[in-house]
Amino acid sequence: MTRRLFGSQTSLREANRANLMDSLHRFGAMTQVELAEVTGLSTATVSTLVHQLVDEGLLETKGTTRNGRRATLVALARHQGMGIGLWVERRQLTLVFVDFSKSIIAKHVLPLAFGHKADTTLERAMVLINETLNNIDADVNEIVGIGVAVAAPVATTDHMIAIPGILPGWDGVDIASPLKTAFNCPVYVDNDANLSAFCEARMGVALGRRNFVYIGTGDGVGAGIMIGGTILHGVTGLAGEIGHIQIDPLGSICACGNRGCLNTVVSEDRLVQLLSVTHGNMTLDDLVAKANDGDPGCRRVISDAAVRIGQVVADLCISVDPEIVVLGGKLALAGETFSRPFDEALQRMLFPDAVSPIDVRVSDHPIDGAALGGALVAIEYSDRNIAAAPAQSKAI
Repeated sequence: MTRRLFGSQTSLREANRANLMDSLHRFGAMTQVELAEVTGLSTATVSTLVHQLVDEGLLETKGTTRNGRRATLVALARHQGMGIGLWVERRQLTLVFVDFSKSIIAKHVLPLAFGHKADTTLERAMVLINETLNNIDADVNEIVGIGVAVAAPVATTDHMIAIPGILPGWDGVDIASPLKTAFNCPVYVDNDANLSAFCEARMGVALGRRNFVYIGTGDGVGAGIMIGGTILHGVTGLAGEIGHIQIDPLGSICACGNRGCLNTVVSEDRLVQLLSVTHGNMTLDDLVAKANDGDPGCRRVISDAAVRIGQVVADLCISVDPEIVVLGGKLALAGETFSRPFDEALQRMLFPDAVSPIDVRVSDHPIDGAALGGALVAIEYSDRNIAAAPAQSKAI
Protein backbone atom coordinates (compact mmCIF):
# COMPACT_ATOMS: atom_id res chain seq x y z
CA MET A 1 0.00 0.00 0.00
CA THR A 2 2.82 2.38 0.87
CA ARG A 3 4.63 1.69 -2.40
CA ARG A 4 1.41 2.20 -4.39
CA LEU A 5 0.74 5.53 -2.66
CA PHE A 6 4.33 6.65 -3.26
CA GLY A 7 4.00 5.76 -6.95
CA SER A 8 0.78 7.76 -7.23
CA GLN A 9 2.37 10.78 -5.56
CA THR A 10 5.39 10.56 -7.88
CA SER A 11 3.19 10.36 -10.95
CA LEU A 12 1.15 13.34 -9.77
CA ARG A 13 4.28 15.38 -9.07
CA GLU A 14 5.69 14.60 -12.52
CA ALA A 15 2.37 15.48 -14.15
CA ASN A 16 2.29 18.79 -12.28
CA ARG A 17 5.86 19.57 -13.35
CA ALA A 18 5.01 18.82 -16.98
CA ASN A 19 1.82 20.91 -16.73
CA LEU A 20 3.71 23.91 -15.36
CA MET A 21 6.51 23.68 -17.94
CA ASP A 22 4.00 23.21 -20.77
CA SER A 23 2.13 26.35 -19.69
CA LEU A 24 5.34 28.39 -19.75
CA HIS A 25 6.09 27.06 -23.24
CA ARG A 26 2.65 28.01 -24.43
CA PHE A 27 2.26 31.43 -22.85
CA GLY A 28 5.74 32.64 -21.92
CA ALA A 29 6.83 34.20 -18.63
CA MET A 30 4.13 34.54 -15.95
CA THR A 31 3.83 35.35 -12.27
CA GLN A 32 3.26 32.49 -9.86
CA VAL A 33 -0.34 33.63 -9.36
CA GLU A 34 -0.90 33.60 -13.13
CA LEU A 35 0.70 30.16 -13.36
CA ALA A 36 -1.70 28.87 -10.74
CA GLU A 37 -4.67 30.21 -12.75
CA VAL A 38 -3.45 28.74 -16.04
CA THR A 39 -2.42 25.32 -14.70
CA GLY A 40 -5.27 24.89 -12.19
CA LEU A 41 -2.71 24.10 -9.47
CA SER A 42 -2.75 25.68 -6.05
CA THR A 43 -0.44 28.62 -5.41
CA ALA A 44 1.39 26.53 -2.81
CA THR A 45 2.02 23.73 -5.32
CA VAL A 46 3.20 26.22 -7.94
CA SER A 47 5.55 27.84 -5.43
CA THR A 48 7.05 24.47 -4.48
CA LEU A 49 7.49 23.39 -8.10
CA VAL A 50 9.04 26.70 -9.11
CA HIS A 51 11.59 26.47 -6.31
CA GLN A 52 12.51 22.91 -7.37
CA LEU A 53 12.78 23.78 -11.06
CA VAL A 54 14.87 26.88 -10.32
CA ASP A 55 17.24 24.73 -8.24
CA GLU A 56 17.49 22.32 -11.19
CA GLY A 57 18.29 25.18 -13.56
CA LEU A 58 15.12 24.80 -15.62
CA LEU A 59 13.48 28.08 -14.58
CA GLU A 60 14.53 31.60 -13.68
CA THR A 61 12.70 34.07 -11.43
CA LYS A 62 12.88 37.80 -10.91
CA GLY A 63 10.87 40.46 -9.14
CA THR A 64 8.18 42.36 -11.01
CA THR A 65 5.08 44.47 -10.35
CA ARG A 66 1.51 43.49 -11.16
CA ASN A 67 -1.36 45.91 -10.43
CA GLY A 68 0.88 47.90 -8.13
CA ARG A 69 1.94 44.85 -6.13
CA ARG A 70 5.20 42.99 -6.00
CA ALA A 71 5.21 39.59 -7.68
CA THR A 72 7.64 36.90 -8.79
CA LEU A 73 7.94 36.48 -12.55
CA VAL A 74 8.74 32.91 -13.66
CA ALA A 75 10.42 32.22 -17.00
CA LEU A 76 12.17 29.36 -18.76
CA ALA A 77 15.92 29.46 -18.17
CA ARG A 78 17.71 30.67 -21.28
CA HIS A 79 20.91 28.84 -20.46
CA GLN A 80 19.27 25.46 -21.07
CA GLY A 81 20.22 25.52 -24.71
CA MET A 82 18.76 26.05 -28.15
CA GLY A 83 16.45 24.30 -30.55
CA ILE A 84 17.23 24.29 -34.25
CA GLY A 85 14.58 24.27 -36.94
CA LEU A 86 15.25 23.27 -40.55
CA TRP A 87 12.65 23.65 -43.28
CA VAL A 88 13.34 21.87 -46.57
CA GLU A 89 11.20 22.99 -49.50
CA ARG A 90 11.50 22.28 -53.20
CA ARG A 91 13.48 25.46 -53.83
CA GLN A 92 14.53 26.78 -50.42
CA LEU A 93 16.14 25.86 -47.10
CA THR A 94 15.30 27.83 -43.94
CA LEU A 95 17.30 27.56 -40.72
CA VAL A 96 16.38 29.08 -37.34
CA PHE A 97 17.88 28.96 -33.85
CA VAL A 98 15.39 29.48 -31.02
CA ASP A 99 16.11 29.64 -27.29
CA PHE A 100 13.88 28.54 -24.41
CA SER A 101 12.21 31.94 -24.19
CA LYS A 102 11.04 31.47 -27.80
CA SER A 103 13.35 34.22 -29.01
CA ILE A 104 14.84 33.80 -32.48
CA ILE A 105 18.60 33.87 -32.05
CA ALA A 106 19.53 33.40 -35.71
CA LYS A 107 17.84 32.83 -39.05
CA HIS A 108 19.14 32.01 -42.53
CA VAL A 109 17.45 31.30 -45.85
CA LEU A 110 19.26 29.53 -48.69
CA PRO A 111 17.91 29.10 -52.23
CA LEU A 112 18.00 25.53 -53.53
CA ALA A 113 18.03 24.21 -57.07
CA PHE A 114 14.90 22.33 -58.11
CA GLY A 115 15.48 18.61 -57.61
CA HIS A 116 18.28 19.21 -55.08
CA LYS A 117 19.76 16.04 -53.62
CA ALA A 118 19.23 15.21 -49.98
CA ASP A 119 22.86 14.46 -49.13
CA THR A 120 24.11 17.73 -50.59
CA THR A 121 21.38 19.78 -48.91
CA LEU A 122 21.92 18.13 -45.53
CA GLU A 123 25.67 18.79 -45.80
CA ARG A 124 24.95 22.46 -46.52
CA ALA A 125 22.61 22.58 -43.55
CA MET A 126 25.21 21.09 -41.23
CA VAL A 127 27.86 23.55 -42.41
CA LEU A 128 25.43 26.42 -41.88
CA ILE A 129 24.57 25.21 -38.38
CA ASN A 130 28.26 25.08 -37.43
CA GLU A 131 28.88 28.52 -38.92
CA THR A 132 25.93 29.93 -37.00
CA LEU A 133 27.16 28.39 -33.74
CA ASN A 134 30.49 30.08 -34.30
CA ASN A 135 28.85 33.41 -35.14
CA ILE A 136 26.77 33.49 -31.97
CA ASP A 137 29.63 32.19 -29.81
CA ALA A 138 27.72 29.06 -28.85
CA ASP A 139 28.85 25.49 -28.27
CA VAL A 140 27.42 22.47 -30.07
CA ASN A 141 26.49 21.02 -26.67
CA GLU A 142 23.91 23.80 -26.28
CA ILE A 143 21.78 22.23 -29.03
CA VAL A 144 18.96 20.31 -27.33
CA GLY A 145 17.41 19.04 -30.55
CA ILE A 146 16.74 19.63 -34.24
CA GLY A 147 13.29 19.69 -35.83
CA VAL A 148 13.19 19.15 -39.59
CA ALA A 149 10.15 20.23 -41.59
CA VAL A 150 9.81 18.88 -45.11
CA ALA A 151 7.42 19.91 -47.85
CA ALA A 152 6.03 16.39 -48.19
CA PRO A 153 4.06 13.87 -46.12
CA VAL A 154 6.20 12.03 -43.57
CA ALA A 155 5.55 8.40 -42.62
CA THR A 156 4.91 7.74 -38.94
CA THR A 157 6.84 4.46 -39.10
CA ASP A 158 10.30 5.48 -40.37
CA HIS A 159 9.97 9.30 -40.57
CA MET A 160 10.92 9.32 -44.24
CA ILE A 161 9.00 10.80 -47.17
CA ALA A 162 5.75 8.83 -47.32
CA ILE A 163 4.90 9.25 -51.01
CA PRO A 164 7.59 9.07 -53.73
CA GLY A 165 7.89 12.03 -56.07
CA ILE A 166 6.43 14.72 -53.81
CA LEU A 167 9.86 16.11 -52.86
CA PRO A 168 12.21 15.10 -55.71
CA GLY A 169 15.60 13.86 -54.60
CA TRP A 170 14.49 12.86 -51.08
CA ASP A 171 12.72 9.53 -51.60
CA GLY A 172 13.95 6.78 -49.28
CA VAL A 173 16.35 9.13 -47.46
CA ASP A 174 17.02 8.78 -43.73
CA ILE A 175 16.89 12.47 -42.87
CA ALA A 176 17.44 12.20 -39.14
CA SER A 177 20.54 9.99 -38.85
CA PRO A 178 23.16 12.33 -40.43
CA LEU A 179 22.02 15.20 -38.19
CA LYS A 180 21.93 12.98 -35.08
CA THR A 181 25.49 11.82 -35.80
CA ALA A 182 26.81 15.30 -36.52
CA PHE A 183 25.32 17.07 -33.49
CA ASN A 184 24.66 14.25 -31.01
CA CYS A 185 21.10 15.35 -30.26
CA PRO A 186 17.52 14.18 -30.91
CA VAL A 187 16.15 14.90 -34.40
CA TYR A 188 12.44 15.16 -35.18
CA VAL A 189 11.12 15.00 -38.76
CA ASP A 190 7.59 16.02 -39.75
CA ASN A 191 5.53 17.61 -42.49
CA ASP A 192 5.87 21.39 -42.76
CA ALA A 193 2.15 22.10 -42.28
CA ASN A 194 2.16 20.08 -39.05
CA LEU A 195 5.14 21.97 -37.66
CA SER A 196 3.64 25.29 -38.77
CA ALA A 197 0.51 24.39 -36.80
CA PHE A 198 2.67 23.61 -33.78
CA CYS A 199 4.33 27.02 -34.12
CA GLU A 200 0.99 28.82 -34.22
CA ALA A 201 -0.15 26.92 -31.12
CA ARG A 202 2.94 27.96 -29.17
CA MET A 203 3.69 31.49 -30.39
CA GLY A 204 1.09 32.48 -32.97
CA VAL A 205 -2.57 33.34 -33.49
CA ALA A 206 -3.65 29.92 -32.20
CA LEU A 207 -1.92 30.40 -28.84
CA GLY A 208 -3.93 28.53 -26.21
CA ARG A 209 -6.23 26.90 -28.80
CA ARG A 210 -6.48 23.12 -28.64
CA ASN A 211 -8.59 22.49 -31.75
CA PHE A 212 -7.72 24.29 -34.96
CA VAL A 213 -6.60 23.80 -38.55
CA TYR A 214 -3.55 25.41 -40.13
CA ILE A 215 -3.58 25.81 -43.92
CA GLY A 216 -0.22 26.23 -45.61
CA THR A 217 -0.45 27.88 -49.03
CA GLY A 218 2.47 28.22 -51.38
CA ASP A 219 3.83 25.71 -53.85
CA GLY A 220 0.83 23.49 -53.13
CA VAL A 221 -1.47 23.26 -50.13
CA GLY A 222 -1.26 21.29 -46.91
CA ALA A 223 -3.07 21.26 -43.59
CA GLY A 224 -1.85 20.82 -40.04
CA ILE A 225 -4.69 19.57 -37.81
CA MET A 226 -4.51 20.03 -34.05
CA ILE A 227 -7.07 18.09 -32.02
CA GLY A 228 -7.10 18.28 -28.24
CA GLY A 229 -3.72 20.00 -28.26
CA THR A 230 -2.05 17.27 -30.32
CA ILE A 231 -1.12 17.24 -34.00
CA LEU A 232 -3.15 14.64 -35.90
CA HIS A 233 -0.86 12.47 -38.03
CA GLY A 234 -3.13 9.55 -38.79
CA VAL A 235 -2.02 5.93 -38.97
CA THR A 236 0.50 6.44 -41.78
CA GLY A 237 1.27 10.17 -41.47
CA LEU A 238 -0.95 11.35 -44.32
CA ALA A 239 -3.48 13.31 -42.26
CA GLY A 240 -3.92 16.84 -43.58
CA GLU A 241 -2.71 16.18 -47.14
CA ILE A 242 -5.60 18.18 -48.61
CA GLY A 243 -3.51 19.19 -51.61
CA HIS A 244 -4.05 15.67 -52.88
CA ILE A 245 -7.84 15.71 -52.66
CA GLN A 246 -9.28 15.34 -56.14
CA ILE A 247 -11.30 18.32 -57.38
CA ASP A 248 -11.25 17.56 -61.12
CA PRO A 249 -11.52 13.91 -62.26
CA LEU A 250 -10.31 14.93 -65.73
CA GLY A 251 -7.59 17.30 -64.53
CA SER A 252 -3.82 17.20 -64.81
CA ILE A 253 -1.68 14.42 -63.37
CA CYS A 254 -0.38 15.29 -59.91
CA ALA A 255 3.09 14.49 -58.54
CA CYS A 256 1.42 11.88 -56.31
CA GLY A 257 0.25 9.98 -59.40
CA ASN A 258 -3.45 10.80 -59.16
CA ARG A 259 -5.39 13.08 -61.48
CA GLY A 260 -6.93 16.46 -60.73
CA CYS A 261 -5.64 17.01 -57.18
CA LEU A 262 -6.07 20.45 -55.62
CA ASN A 263 -2.32 20.98 -55.96
CA THR A 264 -2.55 20.74 -59.74
CA VAL A 265 -4.80 23.80 -59.70
CA VAL A 266 -3.12 26.00 -57.06
CA SER A 267 0.58 25.10 -57.34
CA GLU A 268 3.09 27.88 -58.01
CA ASP A 269 3.71 26.70 -61.58
CA ARG A 270 0.00 26.61 -62.35
CA LEU A 271 -0.81 30.02 -60.88
CA VAL A 272 2.00 31.93 -62.60
CA GLN A 273 1.30 30.10 -65.86
CA LEU A 274 -2.16 31.67 -65.95
CA LEU A 275 -0.51 35.09 -66.40
CA SER A 276 2.43 34.09 -68.59
CA VAL A 277 0.97 35.72 -71.73
CA THR A 278 0.26 39.10 -70.10
CA HIS A 279 2.92 39.23 -67.38
CA GLY A 280 5.77 37.07 -68.66
CA ASN A 281 7.83 34.85 -66.36
CA MET A 282 6.96 35.30 -62.70
CA THR A 283 7.43 33.56 -59.38
CA LEU A 284 4.84 33.18 -56.65
CA ASP A 285 6.59 36.02 -54.80
CA ASP A 286 6.13 38.24 -57.86
CA LEU A 287 2.47 37.26 -58.11
CA VAL A 288 1.76 38.20 -54.49
CA ALA A 289 3.77 41.43 -54.68
CA LYS A 290 1.93 42.60 -57.81
CA ALA A 291 -1.42 41.68 -56.28
CA ASN A 292 -0.57 43.77 -53.22
CA ASP A 293 0.31 46.63 -55.58
CA GLY A 294 -3.18 46.41 -57.07
CA ASP A 295 -2.57 44.46 -60.28
CA PRO A 296 -6.08 43.22 -61.27
CA GLY A 297 -4.89 40.09 -63.07
CA CYS A 298 -2.76 38.94 -60.15
CA ARG A 299 -5.50 39.71 -57.68
CA ARG A 300 -7.95 37.62 -59.72
CA VAL A 301 -5.61 34.64 -59.88
CA ILE A 302 -5.08 34.70 -56.11
CA SER A 303 -8.78 35.23 -55.42
CA ASP A 304 -9.76 32.27 -57.61
CA ALA A 305 -7.16 30.08 -55.90
CA ALA A 306 -8.53 31.14 -52.51
CA VAL A 307 -12.03 30.00 -53.49
CA ARG A 308 -10.83 26.55 -54.61
CA ILE A 309 -8.80 26.10 -51.44
CA GLY A 310 -11.64 27.36 -49.24
CA GLN A 311 -14.06 24.84 -50.73
CA VAL A 312 -11.73 21.94 -49.91
CA VAL A 313 -10.98 23.27 -46.43
CA ALA A 314 -14.72 23.45 -45.78
CA ASP A 315 -14.93 19.68 -46.19
CA LEU A 316 -12.04 19.29 -43.76
CA CYS A 317 -13.73 21.58 -41.23
CA ILE A 318 -16.99 19.65 -41.43
CA SER A 319 -14.97 16.54 -40.59
CA VAL A 320 -12.91 17.81 -37.65
CA ASP A 321 -14.96 20.81 -36.40
CA PRO A 322 -12.10 23.22 -35.51
CA GLU A 323 -12.43 26.41 -33.50
CA ILE A 324 -10.36 28.49 -35.93
CA VAL A 325 -8.63 28.19 -39.29
CA VAL A 326 -5.17 29.74 -39.61
CA LEU A 327 -3.91 30.80 -43.05
CA GLY A 328 -0.17 30.68 -43.68
CA GLY A 329 2.27 30.46 -46.57
CA LYS A 330 3.01 32.89 -49.37
CA LEU A 331 -0.56 33.31 -50.60
CA ALA A 332 -1.55 34.47 -47.12
CA LEU A 333 0.78 37.44 -47.63
CA ALA A 334 -1.75 38.77 -50.15
CA GLY A 335 -3.94 39.81 -47.22
CA GLU A 336 -7.65 40.22 -47.91
CA THR A 337 -7.11 39.48 -51.59
CA PHE A 338 -6.69 35.88 -50.42
CA SER A 339 -8.33 35.71 -46.99
CA ARG A 340 -11.67 37.30 -47.89
CA PRO A 341 -12.64 35.01 -50.82
CA PHE A 342 -11.26 32.05 -48.83
CA ASP A 343 -13.47 32.95 -45.86
CA GLU A 344 -16.52 33.46 -48.06
CA ALA A 345 -16.03 30.12 -49.82
CA LEU A 346 -15.46 28.37 -46.50
CA GLN A 347 -18.50 29.79 -44.73
CA ARG A 348 -20.72 29.16 -47.77
CA MET A 349 -19.94 25.43 -47.66
CA LEU A 350 -20.30 24.98 -43.88
CA PHE A 351 -23.47 24.36 -41.89
CA PRO A 352 -25.56 27.55 -42.31
CA ASP A 353 -27.03 27.38 -38.81
CA ALA A 354 -23.89 26.47 -36.89
CA VAL A 355 -23.85 27.60 -33.26
CA SER A 356 -20.64 29.56 -33.79
CA PRO A 357 -18.96 30.25 -37.16
CA ILE A 358 -15.36 29.20 -37.68
CA ASP A 359 -12.99 32.13 -37.28
CA VAL A 360 -10.42 32.60 -40.06
CA ARG A 361 -7.13 34.25 -39.10
CA VAL A 362 -3.89 34.99 -40.91
CA SER A 363 -0.80 33.37 -39.39
CA ASP A 364 1.61 35.34 -37.23
CA HIS A 365 4.43 33.43 -38.94
CA PRO A 366 3.29 32.84 -42.53
CA ILE A 367 6.77 32.41 -44.02
CA ASP A 368 8.99 30.83 -41.36
CA GLY A 369 6.42 28.98 -39.24
CA ALA A 370 7.55 25.49 -40.25
CA ALA A 371 11.18 26.16 -39.28
CA LEU A 372 10.10 27.81 -36.03
CA GLY A 373 7.80 24.88 -35.31
CA GLY A 374 10.69 22.48 -35.80
CA ALA A 375 12.82 24.38 -33.30
CA LEU A 376 9.96 24.62 -30.80
CA VAL A 377 9.24 20.89 -31.06
CA ALA A 378 12.91 20.15 -30.38
CA ILE A 379 12.88 22.40 -27.31
CA GLU A 380 9.58 21.19 -25.92
CA TYR A 381 10.24 17.49 -26.35
CA SER A 382 13.66 17.86 -24.78
CA ASP A 383 12.21 19.84 -21.90
CA ARG A 384 9.39 17.36 -21.33
CA ASN A 385 11.93 14.58 -20.99
CA ILE A 386 13.96 16.59 -18.48
CA ALA A 387 10.92 17.74 -16.50
CA ALA A 388 9.57 14.21 -16.26
CA ALA A 389 12.89 12.77 -15.04
CA PRO A 390 13.42 12.10 -11.30
CA ALA A 391 14.55 15.18 -9.41
CA GLN A 392 17.93 13.67 -8.56
CA SER A 393 18.90 13.15 -12.20
CA LYS A 394 18.59 15.14 -15.40
CA ALA A 395 19.59 12.24 -17.61
CA ILE A 396 17.14 11.29 -20.32
